[in-house]
Amino acid sequence: MHDELMALAGRLAAAGERPPLPCPDPVNAAMIRNWTQALGDTGTWDDVAPPAMIQVWSMPGLVRRPDQRGAADEVLATLDAAGYTGIVATNCDQTYDRYVKVGERLRTRMRFGGVTGPKRTAMGEGYFVTWYQSWYDENDERVAEMLFRVLKFKPGPRPPAAGAGGRYPLRPSIGKDTAFFWDGVNAGELRIQRCADCGTLRHPPGPMCPRCHSPNRDHIVASGRGEVHSYVVHHHPPVPGRTPPYAVAVVQLEEGVRIVGNVNGCPPDEVRIGMPVRLVFERMDDELVLPQWTPVDAPPSPPPTAAAAEPVEAEPAAGGLEIELTPTFIISTAIATRDFMPVHHDPAQARAQGSQDIFVNILTSIGLVQRYALETVRDATLESIEVRLGAPAYAGDTLTLTGDRADERTLRVRGAVSIGDHLTATVRFRAVRGGTTPRTPRAGSAGTEEAP
Repeated sequence: MHDELMALAGRLAAAGERPPLPCPDPVNAAMIRNWTQALGDTGTWDDVAPPAMIQVWSMPGLVRRPDQRGAADEVLATLDAAGYTGIVATNCDQTYDRYVKVGERLRTRMRFGGVTGPKRTAMGEGYFVTWYQSWYDENDERVAEMLFRVLKFKPGPRPPAAGAGGRYPLRPSIGKDTAFFWDGVNAGELRIQRCADCGTLRHPPGPMCPRCHSPNRDHIVASGRGEVHSYVVHHHPPVPGRTPPYAVAVVQLEEGVRIVGNVNGCPPDEVRIGMPVRLVFERMDDELVLPQWTPVDAPPSPPPTAAAAEPVEAEPAAGGLEIELTPTFIISTAIATRDFMPVHHDPAQARAQGSQDIFVNILTSIGLVQRYALETVRDATLESIEVRLGAPAYAGDTLTLTGDRADERTLRVRGAVSIGDHLTATVRFRAVRGGTTPRTPRAGSAGTEEAP
């Protein structure tokens, strides 16, 4: 299959750009309204479309016409036939020549980029498939272009559902010696056993003090801060409910004892001995919460509560933007971006492809990056957005977007979920010239900066 696949990829890449196809609908206010409402974009878009919507105008929707074949369809079908049935987007780079106006009829052209693989990934063995897409107006002038990359992989063992309706398969053994510890976790505390006679701290808990042999005991509440004493990055064997690779660390607490836990909030290859970490609580299902660890400078994690039934947007924390990833939010944004892949709508289909639940699609991710950027740098005009996806943003989690200015016209954005970085992005702005911003100032902006 590999040789056949690479030969096909070579032929498609050599064929160059395909003939233009008309987009199914003109740029229209109804689709813009649906998109902005679903993503929580409160900006005023009276006569132009949000630039991150550009792919929406050419998406085929629920029913694909015969002439709406994509540049990579043959390659993707070949991989499907070979058992690489899982698919997840990994990269999306968009460049905007100008914002498109309501009423414009766009055309799109595509060309195939290439295939790399097979590669071992956290999702399983797979191939990375890349293609390019451009959009043109009625005068055949380009208005935007995009690089799009997906991973086609062989789904691994189906993980159990998490959150409401699912039960994490690995359960702690709770007895008389450890009940106080798990009661503390449920109360949001990290409790460390202490000898009631000599004051020696000990973890894991036990029935007798190893120093004075007294059976009398109580506990203290730890500060929740420490540093990585040692760690391993787990790749194999598979662990139910976990997607490798992930880091498991022995953390030296400020109080002097050591405790084992996963390090969330950063890629495994960034974990280092001596790295300062702080306590976070990870909800595994409706009953079980586990104490874990994250770098001290990582965004704050959501409290260990069950997922909300309706979409709720939290107030931005420390200049960031927090989005509660309820099923309603994930499904409605996928529909607003005209993405009808079942992994964004159907939990059973998502789990069958190796995911623990439905997850945010990349068109929503890039839209949220745009929203954050334009709420941070007010009245700016976007030139490009480059997004690289990492950890999936599953239903029941919280996505926290933060950023920093690399230079006057560049904003680096990070989007973190409880299991790590969902995305890293680079946003570039054009200079705003007096009175020529192609849309009205944004309402309800969270930021205060002005574009140069």
